[in-house]
Amino acid sequence: MTAKLSAALSWLLHRWRGSLQLRVAATTLVLSALVTALLGLVLLNQIRDGLLQAKTRSAISELDFGLQYSASQFDAMDRTKPNAVRLTASNVIGDLAGHGTQSASYGVVLLATATGGESEQAGPTAITVPAALRSVVGRQGREAWTYTSIRQPGGGLSPALLVGGPVPTGAASYQLYYQFPLVQETQTLALVKKTMLLAGAAIVALLVVITVLVARQVVRPVRLAAATAERLAAGRLRDRMKVRGEDDLASLATSFNRMAETVEQQISQLRELSRVQRRFVADVSHELRTPITTIRMAADVLFEARADLAPELARSSELLQTQLDRFEALLADLLEISRHDAGAVALDADQVDLRQLVTRVVDAVAPVAARRGCRLDVDLPEHQVVVEVDARRIDRVLRNLLVNALEHGEGKPVSVRLRGGSSGIAVAIRDHGSGLRPGEASLVFGRFWRADPARARTSGGTGLGLSIAFEDTRLHGGWLQAWGSPGEGSVFRLTLPWRVGEHIEESPLPLEPEPASEVAGA
Repeated sequence: MTAKLSAALSWLLHRWRGSLQLRVAATTLVLSALVTALLGLVLLNQIRDGLLQAKTRSAISELDFGLQYSASQFDAMDRTKPNAVRLTASNVIGDLAGHGTQSASYGVVLLATATGGESEQAGPTAITVPAALRSVVGRQGREAWTYTSIRQPGGGLSPALLVGGPVPTGAASYQLYYQFPLVQETQTLALVKKTMLLAGAAIVALLVVITVLVARQVVRPVRLAAATAERLAAGRLRDRMKVRGEDDLASLATSFNRMAETVEQQISQLRELSRVQRRFVADVSHELRTPITTIRMAADVLFEARADLAPELARSSELLQTQLDRFEALLADLLEISRHDAGAVALDADQVDLRQLVTRVVDAVAPVAARRGCRLDVDLPEHQVVVEVDARRIDRVLRNLLVNALEHGEGKPVSVRLRGGSSGIAVAIRDHGSGLRPGEASLVFGRFWRADPARARTSGGTGLGLSIAFEDTRLHGGWLQAWGSPGEGSVFRLTLPWRVGEHIEESPLPLEPEPASEVAGA
């Protein structure tokens, strides 16, 4: 039950956050309900007070007539007759109870002022006069009224208005009271309350419907703009919003279309510029091959004859040979990165034992590690790790990563780990050199990027190796990630799916090394 409630609340919260129309409709519903309820309470109180005031005025008028009539009857009675006062009181009650058109709806009671005096009353129910009301009428000698209840034959109570006053005569000391049931007023209030409730609910419902319709007119163009923006982001740059009318929404659509046209023009210009740049790099790299080949032939001749040359010329021939090697590598990398930019790279994937591939790369760079005094720690599974990859490209990726670790390892050990997981395999290469500063892990795969811009390139790299490795990894649908910390070295992790194009959920190896894996004193 708790899970269902949590899911329902999560769905409602998602709908609330994701729908402007729902929020506007809900806000209108709450506010209109509050306003309608407050207005209904005010009107209901006004109507109730009006009904009670009218009933009170009518009751006082009836009481005034009864008091004058009672006084006239007591003044005209024959006092010589025995029990004249009691008989006159009985006659007065009978006459007053049958007076008017409401004879069946109200009761009359005539109370003797003296304690223990007799009383006369008539009406549909017995009348009980509160002591507080009798006290006000007796002590202050004026008319007064109060609200009371009448017990119905079924046992229930109904409201009533009780008014009374002293009979203005010296012939007898009596107080006259009228009890008026408020049944009609209660029924009228109930009818008004029901009517107001139904009318308020109808008004609130209509307001919500109107708000939904109005919000729909406002939100629909916004949704269309969002959908058009998503299509533009997906590359459909010619999509536009429809412009209807001349209102603010039409102005929004016009401005949006103008913005889309500007973005399309800018992107087209950038694409053309990028195409020209790629073409320029490819053409320059290709055209440089012919003179480089000629220079290479002459340099090879000088290099082979360096033993017969003067020492300074022999050294120059060696430097020329080294720089030609770097220049040819740079040309090859430029051609490769231009093919990636042009989308002209295709994978030649096959089933490969990655364990053997890693071993081959480690053996190939072992001389470089020996020259730099670095120890290579290789941690490979005992069984084969067969994965579908382009062996030539993955070999190049691993070689670039391992050579980069040796160059920046400062002579400290470099570790290579290979592990397989449920959704892919991973190779992590760790060095213990100077590491990377915060924010550099996301920049290290950029073209010609250097951690220290002031440092000249004196060995190996062309500045494109990691960029090409990143593009080769992306072609396989894999991840190439970096981690580094100043003074703690860096980690480069290559994660590949078991088959090209499959989805990777997680890497079998952590990117950030655990403290226990640190090489103490290295």
